[in-house]
Parts: sequence; C-alpha cells; structure tokens
Amino acid sequence: MQFTPPLEQGILIKRYKRFLTDIRLADGSEVTIHCPNTGSMKNCLFEGQKVWFSHSDNPKRKYARTWEQAQSDTGDIIGINTGRANQLAEDAIKSGVITELQGYDNLKREVKYGLENSRIDILLSDDNGKHKKPKPLCYIEVKSCTLLEGEQGYFPDSVTTRGQKHLRELIEMVSLGYRAVLLFVIQHTGISSVKAAKHIDPDYAQRLTQAHQAGVEILAYYTEMSPNQAFLLKSCPVNF
Repeated sequence: MQFTPPLEQGILIKRYKRFLTDIRLADGSEVTIHCPNTGSMKNCLFEGQKVWFSHSDNPKRKYARTWEQAQSDTGDIIGINTGRANQLAEDAIKSGVITELQGYDNLKREVKYGLENSRIDILLSDDNGKHKKPKPLCYIEVKSCTLLEGEQGYFPDSVTTRGQKHLRELIEMVSLGYRAVLLFVIQHTGISSVKAAKHIDPDYAQRLTQAHQAGVEILAYYTEMSPNQAFLLKSCPVNF
C-alpha cells in the first residue's frame, strides 16, 4: 500500500470523543484530525510523540486529515487506522505474501454470510469447473492488532462482543465444510507474536480457543510501515 502523497507529520496532543484527535503541526499551529479507530487504543497514545496523517481533498468531509500512524516512546511505529488492515490483507494475498491463502481465482470484500447477519472481510473462491478439484470457499475475518504489553502482542484491546460473534460465524463455516480463517494484521512494529487478551476479554479468549479447536485457521502477519507505504512482510506466531 503506497501513501500518495506521503503521510504528513505532527505531534500528538490528545485523543478524545473516540474519533477526534488534536495534533500540533510543524508550524506550531494546532488542528483536529479524524481518528479512525474504535478501540481503546491502549498503549497506543503517546502524547508529545510523532504522528502521521493523510489528507483528503473531499470537500464534504468535516475533518480533511486522518490519523494513520503513531510513534511509541520506544520508537516503534503503530498503525492507527484499523480500516487499513483489510486492504493490507488483500494486497498481501494478491502478491503471494500470505502463502496459506494462495491458489484461489477470486477475491471479494464485505460479503454477507452466516446466521448472525455478518459480513466477511474477504471471501476467496475458485471458478466453477476450472480445476479438477476446486478449493472450498475460504472465509477470512481480518483483525488489526496494536496492543503491546511487555514483549507480547494481544488482541483485543477492549471487550468485543462483535469479535465474539465473528468467531461464532467462522466456526459455523467450518461446520459446513468451508475454510475459515482469522487473520491478525499486526500494525505495531514492536509486536513479534500475538495471543488472546484473556485479562481484557476472557470470553473472547475462550471463544478463540474453541474456534482453533473447531478447525478455524488462526494466522498473524507483521506489517512494515513508513510514511510512504505499509505492507505485510512476514508471518508471526500466534500463542495459545
């Protein structure tokens, strides 16, 4: 994923009302930008540290700038925009980086499925009749992971009933004979492995274990980030 033009830089003042963030620009002026992250952003808010943002020319937007990346007090880069995770995943599938998800003909985004009125982030399929033995449909739920505590990455950073629903839906897909994948996109350069945040959402941690035991594939990939680009680079361990 290329940032065109490259991201601009500022200094974090504060985040508030979930979707708003005040930053200081290089000329000393202060502006409010959009924060595209609905989570708690635990251990991602470092006041006085560098942030990077994109700029939209859409005149209908109330806030033209969008917070994209942040720098931690240890110098790690964190991807703030959770909406980027799906595009990073799609790019990595198409480029062959995610080796476990190769060999499909079609990729669709935001497809309705399941019994709980969900939309799967990515659906992979084969063309009918093109192969002697077509691959089963592959349902992929993408999650952005940014919580680092000590040397361990965790998901989620707050209680997520929606995330629990997604796991139930993936388990159902496996029971129907399809592939189901939970893909953690690691948007924190300090995270080298991920595990369920049992201390934050024990119900999600339990459900993740159930999903793994039921045959849901759990993958994690590390994101390389800079003000110019972001892309999935390599797989990371998932600890159970």
